[in-house]
Amino acid sequence: MIAIGCDHGGYELKQKILAHLRQRGVEYKDFGCDSTASVDYPAYGKAVAHAVASGECEKGIVICSTGIGISIAANKVPGIRCALCGDCFSAKATRLHNNANVLALGALVTGPGLALDIVDLFIDTPFSGEERHCRRIAQLEER
Repeated sequence: MIAIGCDHGGYELKQKILAHLRQRGVEYKDFGCDSTASVDYPAYGKAVAHAVASGECEKGIVICSTGIGISIAANKVPGIRCALCGDCFSAKATRLHNNANVLALGALVTGPGLALDIVDLFIDTPFSGEERHCRRIAQLEER
C-alpha cells in the first residue's frame, strides 16, 4: 500500500502517478490535496508520513513544486526517511542504501515521464540489508 499526498503544486503530477499506480495494480491511499487551489504542504507531507510510520502504508510519495518543503515536513515524523529524488540512480540508491520509506518529487523540477520511472524504481527496489547500510540507518534513527 502506497500513501500519496501533495500540495497544489504537485496536484497534476499526483494525478499522473495515481493513474500509473492503477495501471500497475498497485494499491494506494490518497491523502490529498484534491485540486490546484492553494494549500499548505506540511499537512499533506505529515499525513503521508504518519500513515507510513504507523504501518498503515508500506511506502509513501509526497509531491510539491520543488519537493523540498514537503520532504522536510515528512522527515519531521519519527521513523520516516523521506528522500527527494530527481533521477533514477538516486531513487534506486536511496532504497538500496537508506531504506527510504517516502519518496519526494518536485513537480516543477521533474517531468512526468521521468517521475514515473523514479516511482517505479522506488517501489520496486528492495533494501539491500547490508550491514554498513543497517548501521548507518540506525545512526540516522538515533535521537
